[in-house]
Amino acid sequence: MTVILIGVVIILLFTVEMAYVDEDGSSGSGEDVHMLDGHKRHQVVVPSGSGGRKRSRKANGDAIVEAMLEIAAASKMRANAILKNEDRFSISKCIKVLDELQGVDEQLYFLALDLFENNSSAREIFISLKGEKRLPWLQCKLSAPP
Repeated sequence: MTVILIGVVIILLFTVEMAYVDEDGSSGSGEDVHMLDGHKRHQVVVPSGSGGRKRSRKANGDAIVEAMLEIAAASKMRANAILKNEDRFSISKCIKVLDELQGVDEQLYFLALDLFENNSSAREIFISLKGEKRLPWLQCKLSAPP
């Protein structure tokens, strides 16, 4: 999630910076704009099919809004994927599968619940194992000294 947000910030900064050029690098045309860092910059003249025209602040704002909407959509999709994955290996799913196992005594059952409580990796392994491998894996995992 942090990587996505950093990428968004970079994209937004790049989008805004594309519209401006340092005084030294400009052709002298365009309006001076005071940036947050205290430097003066000129707006870049963006060529179009019918000649050149200045890139408007509205176009920059629209690009930023569009980028933010895309980021929000990507973030929502990622959150949904994480929730779906968490549901797949949830404690309730583990309990359901554990209840269906034959040969699980009460002590092993409650030790398994303790294992699943704070160990998402153990839940994922348990659910991902084939049915006949689950009980031996639990017995091995729970009988080994910590």
